[in-house]
Amino acid sequence: MNGDDPKTPLLPLHDPIHRSQSFSSSIKSVLVLNNFFILLGPLLCTVICLCVKLDGPEASRNMLAVLAWVFTWWMTEAVPMPVTSMSPLFLFPLFGIAAADDVAHSYMDDVIALVLGSFMLALAVEHYNIHRRLALNITLLFCGDPLNPQLLLLGLCATTAFVSMWMHNVAAAMMMMPVATGILQRLPSGPAQPGVLRSFSKAVVLGVIYSAAIGGMSTLTGTGVNLILVGMWKSYFPEAKPISFSTWFFFGFPLAILIFFCLWGILCLLYCPKGAGRGLSAYLDKAHLKRELDLLGPMAFAEKTILAVFAMLIVLWMTRSITDDIPGWGAIFNGRAGDGTVSVMMATLLFIIPNKKQKGEKLMDWNKCKKLPWNIILLLGAGFAIADGVRSSGLADVLSEALGFLEEAPYLTIAPAVCLVSATITEFTSNNATTTLLVPLLIQIANTMRVHPLLLMIPGAIGAQFAFLLPTGTPSNVVGFSTGHIDIQDMIKTGLPIKIAGTAALSILMPTLGAFVFGTDKQVNIAKFAYPK
Repeated sequence: MNGDDPKTPLLPLHDPIHRSQSFSSSIKSVLVLNNFFILLGPLLCTVICLCVKLDGPEASRNMLAVLAWVFTWWMTEAVPMPVTSMSPLFLFPLFGIAAADDVAHSYMDDVIALVLGSFMLALAVEHYNIHRRLALNITLLFCGDPLNPQLLLLGLCATTAFVSMWMHNVAAAMMMMPVATGILQRLPSGPAQPGVLRSFSKAVVLGVIYSAAIGGMSTLTGTGVNLILVGMWKSYFPEAKPISFSTWFFFGFPLAILIFFCLWGILCLLYCPKGAGRGLSAYLDKAHLKRELDLLGPMAFAEKTILAVFAMLIVLWMTRSITDDIPGWGAIFNGRAGDGTVSVMMATLLFIIPNKKQKGEKLMDWNKCKKLPWNIILLLGAGFAIADGVRSSGLADVLSEALGFLEEAPYLTIAPAVCLVSATITEFTSNNATTTLLVPLLIQIANTMRVHPLLLMIPGAIGAQFAFLLPTGTPSNVVGFSTGHIDIQDMIKTGLPIKIAGTAALSILMPTLGAFVFGTDKQVNIAKFAYPK
């Protein structure tokens, strides 16, 4: 055997040509675009640290450098977004921006607890198929006899918006899209599909993804953007009255209702012409929907209990802080209890109450919670940490001085502009990242203009949720785009008028209803609001 030959080498010899090809492939595997973006973040950070001089403390320059690093990774997704969201935990201490304990505190506070509890309840709703039962019941209610496509579309959109009020809009879109496509599967497909049916299919898919975004605007739990806004308000203005669940609802719900009916009108105008009911009635009827509902059977104890827990949570959210004259149940605990307190408390009940299906089995167990969206939670924590860093490092002061020319600008001009800028940026990066970047800047602009900060913060945050034009604008859009029923042209044709209508509605409601709900018409007490010095 050759193996017994002492002259045989212990390691195989490679042909020079093969070695050259292997080296070439190794170089190609390194020189990929993703690796370039990975290096781009620290490279921009280094350039700013070495070359940029700010009229402020050294920490402000370091904060700007860290922002460049983090937002480069966020926008390019060179590193997974949840991992990028954890980077302030090591970047802030290393660059002298904040202590490790202070940064870590941003990743777990009452707002994060609110998200955790509401997500657990949303998982329970999904596990027991409650959302599907709700959708079928409301669709039956709105279907009409004979079939009315406009009413059916209203029922699907309203159901999606309602579901999205109580859970993250991406989760709502993912839950409701199978319900919508299940209805569309009754229609003929392919190149021979009549134009009326094709248009109605587009309207249904667009209605679901846009209704999920609009419904999420109305409550704090509907989207991470609202939570980031509330967290930054609490962080920047600890002495001011916090924005509670009920306070936001009294403003967000009327705004969402206005935009929702604009959406429905636009969809009906573009995709549901007169006579569409005759073309659809052969494929969709109440009998089909009733059969699907009958297949689910009667509501079991587990479903009824989860709905009762959810209803109780909503009541507790709405009554914790009502008005100055009627303080709500939160006054019993001297303001120590927050919305996150009751959110986690009610979620805990799901792990205690039996489901009465199998002996010893509870409504929820931890295995069912493995789908918790930790990426959203970490992203929220990063947003709060960045807001604290911008303020504590002195970068906020530097930005405020650079924006002094805005002091003479009238609010009625700048508020729609802020909303449009935010709505444009959000098409190219995530809603949460847009809010995290813009809101601290808007706080400084409000300081310069000597107006109530929420007059700019809210248009900026709401505008960040107007990601209606591109599939990449938000994961909800991707959910709809992946069905194959819509294309980019459909999204632009529908999304642009919705974006304009939303900006107009916000510009009208902010100085009117916003003044009543948030007290933005009152004189701003700079000392009370504790703008960074």
